[in-house]
Amino acid sequence: MDKKAVLEGLLFVVGEEGLTAAEIQNLLEVSEYEFQKLISALDEDYRRKDRGIQIAFLGNCYKLVTKQEHKEYYQKMVKIEENSTLSGAALETLAIIAYNQPITRVEVDEIRGVSSVHHVRKLLLKNLIREMGKSDLPGRPMSYGVTDEFLDYFGLSSIEDLPKIKIEDISENEQVDLFESKYKEQ
Repeated sequence: MDKKAVLEGLLFVVGEEGLTAAEIQNLLEVSEYEFQKLISALDEDYRRKDRGIQIAFLGNCYKLVTKQEHKEYYQKMVKIEENSTLSGAALETLAIIAYNQPITRVEVDEIRGVSSVHHVRKLLLKNLIREMGKSDLPGRPMSYGVTDEFLDYFGLSSIEDLPKIKIEDISENEQVDLFESKYKEQ
C-alpha cells in the first residue's frame, strides 16, 4: 500500500479541518521520521506547476489548500455560485439548520450522514445562514442559524411559519433515508 497516497486521501477527506502530525502518524502507523518523509514527498509533488493544490500547515494542522496564484479563477467560481440555484444537498443542509438552529456543522453532518462543509460555506456566501456564536460543545464550534434573507427567499414572516414536521421513531435495524424519514411535513 502506498502510504503517500493514503496520506493524500486522508487530507482530502478531512478538508478544512486538517490533521495534526500526531494524528497522521497514528492513522498511518508510522514514526515521526517516516511521517516527515511522506509529508515532504507529497508536498514536493504538489509544488509542481501543473498541480492546483498544495499542502499548508495552518493552525497546527496539515491541510490541502488551493494555490494562491490561481486565486482569480476561484473568485470567478464563487461569483458564478452566488447566482446559481441551490442543489438538493444544499437545500437539505438549509432545512436542517432552519429546523434545528442554533446547530453546529458537525451536528448537521451527523444528521445528513455526510460532510456539509461546502454547503454551509455556500449558504453563508448566499447569506441564507449566519454564524450565531460559539456552541458550548467541546472545542466550542461555531453554531449556525437562518437569516432574514432566508425568510424573504422562502416567503416567511418568521421562523415559526416553517411547515410543522413530525419526527418519527426509527428502529435501529431499519434502513431508511435519514432526511426523508426524520423530517416529514405534517
